[in-house]
Amino acid sequence: MNDFHNLSFFDIYEKNALYKGSSKAISLGTRETTYSELFSQTSSLANGLKNLNLAKGTRIAVLCKNHPLFFHLFGAASALNLTLVLINRRLSIDEISHIIEDTTPSIIFSDKEMADHAKILKASFSFLEHSYVVDGDDTQFSDLYKNFPIKTTVPCKPNDPFVIIHTAAMQGKPRGAVLSQENIILSNQQIIKAFDLNETKAYLNILPLFHIMGVNLGLGILQAGGKNIIQDKFDPPKTLELIQEQKVNIFGSFPPILSNLLDAAKENSYDLSSLEIAAGIDMPDTVKEWESNTDSKFWTMYGQTETSGLITFTEYFDKPGSAGIISTLANIKISDDFDNLLPVGETGEILIRGPLVFQGYWNAEELNSHTLRGGWHHTGDFGMIDSDGYLFFKGRKAEKELIKPGGENVFPAEVEKAIIQHEAIKDVCVFGVPDKKFGEGIKAVCSLNKGFELAKDDLIKFTGSLIAGYKKPRYVEFINELPKTDDGSIDREKIKEQYK
Repeated sequence: MNDFHNLSFFDIYEKNALYKGSSKAISLGTRETTYSELFSQTSSLANGLKNLNLAKGTRIAVLCKNHPLFFHLFGAASALNLTLVLINRRLSIDEISHIIEDTTPSIIFSDKEMADHAKILKASFSFLEHSYVVDGDDTQFSDLYKNFPIKTTVPCKPNDPFVIIHTAAMQGKPRGAVLSQENIILSNQQIIKAFDLNETKAYLNILPLFHIMGVNLGLGILQAGGKNIIQDKFDPPKTLELIQEQKVNIFGSFPPILSNLLDAAKENSYDLSSLEIAAGIDMPDTVKEWESNTDSKFWTMYGQTETSGLITFTEYFDKPGSAGIISTLANIKISDDFDNLLPVGETGEILIRGPLVFQGYWNAEELNSHTLRGGWHHTGDFGMIDSDGYLFFKGRKAEKELIKPGGENVFPAEVEKAIIQHEAIKDVCVFGVPDKKFGEGIKAVCSLNKGFELAKDDLIKFTGSLIAGYKKPRYVEFINELPKTDDGSIDREKIKEQYK
């Protein structure tokens, strides 16, 4: 097959090394890497991985905090047509095990904090043949780079799996959204256009690189030839110091990042004059305070992992309440329950098509047929588009009800499944409520089995022992009986109306 129409991330790395070789690509602490050095390191890693005789499409799991390895792996996986499984390191070991079992990777890269998890996983799954720790004294990891730069690459098709990110807990378990290189490269192009990214811009990686928006912005600035400043852990004073020292132009933000930065800025004086854009979601009062204190603009948007990230963009106060104008690379329609187009100004499900739509969920043919029926990606989100072309998010369909504390995806069913395992719990209903700190908080309304007593804090602690900490309820309310519908199921809408 001729591949002269293809463009890969490895191609982009090579081009940047050739034409922007001495420009800074990555900064972590006191270490700075030029585009020439990034291409050399990535090529050496690619050759090291090639020596492991990995077949095309082999999965590589990544369980790390933000680290230059992410950028090396994006390039090396591109060169060898491998697939990266990006894992949220805040998940519990059981949740991570599900992702590993689902995707059957041959290799796992972890940081020191996750090394024990990686050791347990390798012992549990025979297909996990190699494990490397990226920020310690692992000589096996450093030996991967002791190779000549790769000479021959493995051809890939535009829709070959490149990244898998588990996001939607549908049919009882998280599903891995599969993105191709073409998906992400095109997504980057619209980010470059929307935020005017170029070789003069510096992006601060506050958002994790296992999160789709972290991938969007990190690879977007790299594709534009700008500089990635890596922060492995969010620390408000350190973040402000980095913005000042590195003359950061843009960063991504989910609650409570912005409010924490504002609090830290009150303690000391920082020069934040380089800032142009903070992008994400937050509360209006917080955004107003941020803009008045920094001269930068806050941008908001709409997108999903399944749409390769962001597909609408706007300055926050351009049209208050909206998620922005639809990108040039996406077609959106608002439909009724039968996929019929609704008129402008009416609310229905957001359907999307175009080259940003993902390749489907990993190992989920039946779900893919349903989600992508009729040639459109059914987002499960409700929205309205006004006469000016602005999208307004209007909530989620019942089967895809989602809570987003601090920008993370939490499905009520996941939390309910954990809570109901407590012997004292008879019934439970979990839903999202407004939360000043995190934007949206998790609330559980529960009834107890006869003869049991249970403290709210004990239930929260119990839930956190079974699932990721950010998924445990922040608010708990006990009532005698949960209202039921005529068919005996829990009346979720009535509970939300009464206890939200």
